[in-house]
Amino acid sequence: MSEGMTTEQIYMTPTPVRIWHWLNALGIVTLCITGIQIRFPEYANIFGTYKAAIKLHDVAGVTVSISFFLWIFYYLFVARSLVKLYVPNVEDIKRGLFTQAFFYFFYYFLGEKNPHTVSLDNKFNAIQKMSYLLIMFLFLPLVIASGLLLMNIAPLRGWIIMIGGIKFLVDAHYLIACSFFAFLCVHIYMATLGHTPFSHLRQMWTGWEEMESHPH
Repeated sequence: MSEGMTTEQIYMTPTPVRIWHWLNALGIVTLCITGIQIRFPEYANIFGTYKAAIKLHDVAGVTVSISFFLWIFYYLFVARSLVKLYVPNVEDIKRGLFTQAFFYFFYYFLGEKNPHTVSLDNKFNAIQKMSYLLIMFLFLPLVIASGLLLMNIAPLRGWIIMIGGIKFLVDAHYLIACSFFAFLCVHIYMATLGHTPFSHLRQMWTGWEEMESHPH
């Protein structure tokens, strides 16, 4: 901690959000692992039979899909903060993205302070907002839709043919899933960039964020 700085506790993440976070994380990890066996059965045999991997993959996919709609419902109708927290504003686009990028790629390694100040109304910095916007509002709906089509090939054959056929659908689903795996790796790394390596992880368990602050 910097000299003259103190810490304060802010209740940043409510219980429903923490439950959703870990349920979603478990579902996505399960999807990634089972997806590897489904895509490369000759190299990976993690869950025994190919059929078992598909069944677990489908269960995890349905779980993540339901979790996504619960997340939307919570932030739209309970917290009523979906746009404020997850959609970049004009200032984020004009200055925040570049400022935060310089911090992550350069100033962080010099020990500089994060330019983004976390608050209940401004939880995520510009890069986080942009990342979550793409993941939660583009890639996740696409992977859910493509997964549902693959789970129901016979009854939805007309839709599958209309969008390019089964091969296109399988390849698109796989490529989108790869983007999730990449996001997961980056997300885990970014979670270590708090004022201590485990402060963000602890916050996702307890809900309380430990913030550095100047003494009055």
